[in-house]
Amino acid sequence: MENFDLNNKSRCEVYLFLSFNFTAMKSAIRPLIILIIPFVLASCVTQKKYTALQNDLQKANELLHSCNEKKDLCQSDLTVCNTKLTGKEEQIKLLNNQLNDCKEQRDKQVTQVGDLTVLSKSANDNINQTLAQLESKDKYIQLLLAAKTKADSINLALAINLKGVLKDGLDDQDVEIKVDKTVVFINLSDKMLYTSGSYNLTPKAKVVLGKIAAIVETRPDVEVMVEGYTDNKSIKTDCITDNWDLSVKRATSVVRVLQKDYKIDPNKLIAAGRGEYNTLASNETAEGRATNRRTRIIIMPKLDQFYDLLDPSKVAK
Repeated sequence: MENFDLNNKSRCEVYLFLSFNFTAMKSAIRPLIILIIPFVLASCVTQKKYTALQNDLQKANELLHSCNEKKDLCQSDLTVCNTKLTGKEEQIKLLNNQLNDCKEQRDKQVTQVGDLTVLSKSANDNINQTLAQLESKDKYIQLLLAAKTKADSINLALAINLKGVLKDGLDDQDVEIKVDKTVVFINLSDKMLYTSGSYNLTPKAKVVLGKIAAIVETRPDVEVMVEGYTDNKSIKTDCITDNWDLSVKRATSVVRVLQKDYKIDPNKLIAAGRGEYNTLASNETAEGRATNRRTRIIIMPKLDQFYDLLDPSKVAK
């Protein structure tokens, strides 16, 4: 008998071969073959079904691989969730500790309040007096702050008015107007006010002083201080002893014009000399010396009004 491969479709061929050769077989083995034939027939699977089974197996493997991947993702998400849960538990623990601290503080405060209830009437009166004093001081401080704000606003308006009346016909280097704390400064250059090396005023200086006087006259609540400054070049003439003398005489010349020519009340005028000191620039250069040779007019509130602000008895009720 020939050998056959019974693994795939050849099983059907075996069946056919055996069917056609029954007559040639011996009767002794015929019953055995009859028993084998049903099993062979049962094992005969077509190529189409085999391919379908292979495809189903591949799909099942792919599905299994996808499920494994999803399982890994779920496992990763679970790990992240567990980590977050641990963090939340630590936060809850910390918050509970803070809550306990707050409760302890509250209990202490309640105890302290309870202790305050046993204070004597005298102690309570002292507390009320202290609170009243603090309230009075607070009102006074608020009054001073309001007064300062008002003074700052008035000084700013004054500086703007001065700049407006002095801008025509003057170079920027000849006049400078500044607000500093509670006063207004007007710096006037030496060459614009005086003839060289003297304290005699130029005609232009008197025009400028007339404009300043017109503003000052509208402010009866201020004082006017005139300060003279020089450079460090020494001077000595028949009428001038030194820079101290020159600075004072220049300030006095300005005050006289304000009083006599423009009728400013002399009670609100002050003349002062600063000599070669309190410089604005270095005296090593000609430009620096020119800057230091100046006259400063300071418009400031009267001292008695300033002291009134500091007097508690005069604070408005």
